[in-house]
Amino acid sequence: MNQNTFAIRNATIGDETPVQELIFSVLREYGLKPDPEGTDADLKDLQSSYTNHQGVFRIVADSGGRIFGCGGLLPLGNGDVELRKMYMLPEVRGQGIGKQLLEDLIGISRTQGHKRIVLDTASVLKEAIGLYRKRGFQPYDNPHRVWRCDHSFFLHIDG
Repeated sequence: MNQNTFAIRNATIGDETPVQELIFSVLREYGLKPDPEGTDADLKDLQSSYTNHQGVFRIVADSGGRIFGCGGLLPLGNGDVELRKMYMLPEVRGQGIGKQLLEDLIGISRTQGHKRIVLDTASVLKEAIGLYRKRGFQPYDNPHRVWRCDHSFFLHIDG
């Protein structure tokens, strides 16, 4: 896919099902179990789960409207915001689109006045971990880590 054929936008009503399908397919690809009634229940209503809590859920879509990437931010308080559900379909990985989505989300975090981005991820998501580390995310011990994740990272947001 050509990088010029996609746009990053806020999720809208109707995006829930394709977002769930995207995330669940990527989880299964890596041998991780979707949890639609628990960890992934936020995907049922993105407006209620993110926007109504001063967060944001961003979609990467092509000019035809097909969704092939996503990621959200959810404020945690005390200047922290959590990066959640950042996934890309296999056919667009390695093209810099995930990096652009990450930079978009970091920019939104900065604009909203957050001081630190935190995230949980699984060690099998090697491409994602590489992207986070390259951007300057540092590992930390998070006692409240999501059950299917075994790594936590943070990034201090400068200015």
